[in-house]
Amino acid sequence: MADDSKIPKGRLRRSAKLGTAIGSQGAKYAGTKASGLFRGEDSSQEKLDERHAETAAKMVATLGQMKGAAMKIGQFASFIDIDFIPEEYREIYQEQLAKLRSEAPSMPWEEVVKVLKEEYDGEPIEQLFDSIEHEAFAAASIGQVHRGRLIDGREVAVKIQYPGIAEALESDLKNAGMLVRMARALAPGLDAREVTRELRERVLEELDYEYEAQNQRSFARAYRGHPFIYVPDVITRLSRRRVLVTEFVEGIGFEEILELGDEQRSRFGEILFRGSFGSIYHLQHFNADPHPGNYLLMKDGRVAFLDFGMTKKLDAEQIELEQLAVDAAVRNDPEGLRDALHNLGFVKKPSKLDAEHLMNHVMSIGGWYMEDREIEIDGDRVMKVIESTHDPRSEYFDLMRRESIPADELMGRRMEIGVLAVLGRLRAKRNWHRIMREWVYADPPATELGREEWEYFEERGIFQVPGIKKGKLES
Repeated sequence: MADDSKIPKGRLRRSAKLGTAIGSQGAKYAGTKASGLFRGEDSSQEKLDERHAETAAKMVATLGQMKGAAMKIGQFASFIDIDFIPEEYREIYQEQLAKLRSEAPSMPWEEVVKVLKEEYDGEPIEQLFDSIEHEAFAAASIGQVHRGRLIDGREVAVKIQYPGIAEALESDLKNAGMLVRMARALAPGLDAREVTRELRERVLEELDYEYEAQNQRSFARAYRGHPFIYVPDVITRLSRRRVLVTEFVEGIGFEEILELGDEQRSRFGEILFRGSFGSIYHLQHFNADPHPGNYLLMKDGRVAFLDFGMTKKLDAEQIELEQLAVDAAVRNDPEGLRDALHNLGFVKKPSKLDAEHLMNHVMSIGGWYMEDREIEIDGDRVMKVIESTHDPRSEYFDLMRRESIPADELMGRRMEIGVLAVLGRLRAKRNWHRIMREWVYADPPATELGREEWEYFEERGIFQVPGIKKGKLES
């Protein structure tokens, strides 16, 4: 009998399990309807409902056992109403897939403790920790987290990488074609070779917890004492390549946050927006994995940002090109936008694209932060953005076939659509454009949180994000 606690590693085994998890028609993603995926002899509505519920549960179990990149797809699907499931059944799947955020199947202590022993090179664990709970309180795509206590009494979170996950992820990367098709909502118009390289680089970085520790220390330093963003400290002396020990943070998770009032949810959403997009301009560094399990709302109102395994650094030139693209869209300058997107690498042959049509496409995707008005993000808006980026039925499909996402922009687009999806679940309401202007044009703060944040940065000697250089706007 197979041991379900073991992660399947081989490419063929993982490919077969992934196909089974998604459906009997070979894991088709976009445009495939559940009537085709789950067609059977049972014709009654009750039987059909049961079949969908069973299939959703099976999908979660399989993706959870596989961990790695396959599980990340499931986590992403849990907060976007992906269109291969008919509307009447999305709630069933979303409820089950949400378990991959908060209740993903953990591996038994007997398996993960082997990793601890190997990483600490035989040093007795009881001399390093006063205690570690054997039951994981969180299970993620490449590791699980246990609560512990240090000898000095500090409470810590101990993230331990799954044994065998490196080999499993390597198999997933070899299945890049299948995974990219499933994730087309993140990355249309892909340059397969460049994107595979970028995905491999980011995923292999994620396997190295020492690299994640370095990222987290950078963010923790940058936001230490921040009025509403909190990044837990890393316990460097106990962190290793496959073990990451950080300060334990108390707070409520995403499902409880969804039960809060409108303004509380919107405030949480604004903090998420400022932390995710703002770090590009403040640090030239952002977290590319914005799923809801990576945030906790603390008692004092701050939001703890967790998990820095997949981040991306940008150079100043690329950030300025992004600012110029946003500026052109905001000013309704189709030709300027087309040129800016060409300079960023999205448009290979500008003369072949209708600038007005391209402008409409960009606004259909990023209008939520380019239009100067208060916008409540909801599921319909999220789905319209996804439709505008991957659906063959979209009026922009002709552009999708000719546009291309540069590898360097892939993680940014992943972050952007992920943040939008979380805001959609929150139904967060703000004038997102006015907040964006703080970073693009160096405008004064647009909200109370903005005023608090800029006071914080000024105290640290950072007076303002420089915004677009005036010469660039005048030329």
